[in-house]
This record gives sequence, structure tokens and C-alpha cells, in this order.
Amino acid sequence: MAIIDSQVHAYEANTPKRPWHTVPNWPAHVTGDEMVAAMDMVGVDGAIFISAFSMYRYDASYAVEVQKAHPGRFGLVKPVDPDDPAVAEVIGEWKTTPGAVGVRIMMPKEAGRDPGHPGLDRILRAAARYDFPVNLLCWGNLEAGAALIDRHPGTRFILDHLGILQPRVPPAPPEPWADLPKVLNLARRSNAVIKVSGACTLSREPYPFPDIWDPLARLFDAWGLDRCLWGTDWTRAHAVVNYERAVEPFLRTDRLSDADRAMLMGGACAKAYGWSPSRQ
Repeated sequence: MAIIDSQVHAYEANTPKRPWHTVPNWPAHVTGDEMVAAMDMVGVDGAIFISAFSMYRYDASYAVEVQKAHPGRFGLVKPVDPDDPAVAEVIGEWKTTPGAVGVRIMMPKEAGRDPGHPGLDRILRAAARYDFPVNLLCWGNLEAGAALIDRHPGTRFILDHLGILQPRVPPAPPEPWADLPKVLNLARRSNAVIKVSGACTLSREPYPFPDIWDPLARLFDAWGLDRCLWGTDWTRAHAVVNYERAVEPFLRTDRLSDADRAMLMGGACAKAYGWSPSRQ
């Protein structure tokens, strides 16, 4: 099976050439070459490269550079700006970019965006026109995310990070899966799929994180494995779990059959993005 990580972030060191907007608690750099090396160490064939919003905001130029250096290993997702009146044209131009497979909007509660924001409507109409799935970050704000999905039934959505707010440092919160019932309810939206990314960061037990499997089983039952996209969310998750330990529990668990594993760790992602990796 082809293993596809549905969410990774790579980036250069913080320099005047390409300065970071904010400085998260991430490694000083994880370049495209370093990301590929980490993937090769554990047998990950390809990944969806989400241009890091915390560092680069709406500038995906580094992701484009990495894809040129490693064609076939990365599909690219670019955050787009609801406050840009020309955002539809930006999405149209992004469609012509080699490796581009989707766009992303950020709707955590602290962003304070109403689901009826006209800029969001522009993005979602353009995404449907150009046949791009929209990656939706709405952890901690699932009601707004659900309203947005319902407003645009003709647009395809990919719900980021299980829809659940995840820690940047250990330990996991006392009730890490508290929002799971809301996430299960979202499964009724046929125009949405969900990333099973960052799940290991929600564990309150040591590696190999056995306590993630019962809540994930409920999620798989509700959404169906063909709508669940495994991913690591590395490097955002690095302070909680390294790359190898974010991959291995899913490769080795006996809670997944071989067919289930193939769908969760690659098949569903290829279907959602219309992209598969190739070694070139």
C-alpha cells in the first residue's frame, strides 16, 4: 500500500530571507529535505504538505520550492485569506501550481470569524469551481465549522485534526476527547471527510498510546474508514511525539486489518485529494 501522511509542515529556519510571522515551539527548521528523510526512515511514501500558517501566513512559496525539489512526494495545500477581495483569483492561480491539491481556512474560536463572512463564501464557491477540497481548522469551534459546511453543500471539506483541540506540549488534557460527540455528529455531512491527524497527542498513556483506539473506533464507525485520513501533524506535534512514534502505532496495531490500514493510511487521502505519491 502507498502510505500518505495527510498533514505535515516543513519550513526553513527563521531568517530575513523568509521570516516567520510567529515563533512556535517547533524545531528551528525542518526543511523539505529533512521531512523527506524522516518519511523515508519509516516508509511513508508521500504527504500532504500544509504550508505553515503560524510561520508563513498566506505565503506558500516555500511549499512550492519543496515540491519542485521532491516532485511526486508532496501534494500542496495553501491557506487562503477571507479578507482578500481577490481570493477567488488567488485560488484560480493556485490551481495552476504544480502539486497543488487544496486550500485551507483557519476558523479556531479565537479568529472570531462568523460562518456567514462574505470572504468565506468567496473561498468556498471558488474551491468548488476549481474542484479543490477545503481544509478546515475549526477545533474548539465545531459549531461554526458545521454551519459553514452546511452553508456550502456543493463544496468538499476536509476537517483538520479530528476536529479536536490538541496540545502543543504534554500532557494531554484531563478529558482530551470531550468534543468527540460533536465530531461524530459532523459525520452526517456527506460533503466532509476528516483527518485522523495528531491523534497520538491526545493520549494520556506512554508510547504506543493504547488509549487512543477506543475513541478512534467510534470515529471510524461514524465516518467510515474511506472518509478518515491518517496523518501525523508533524512538526506541530513534535514536542509531544516524534515522527517515528506518530507513525508506528498505526502500522503495528492489531485494531486494524490490512485492508483497513491501507484505506486509513493512504487510500482515503488519495481519494479526498485526487493525488497519490510517486517516486521520481
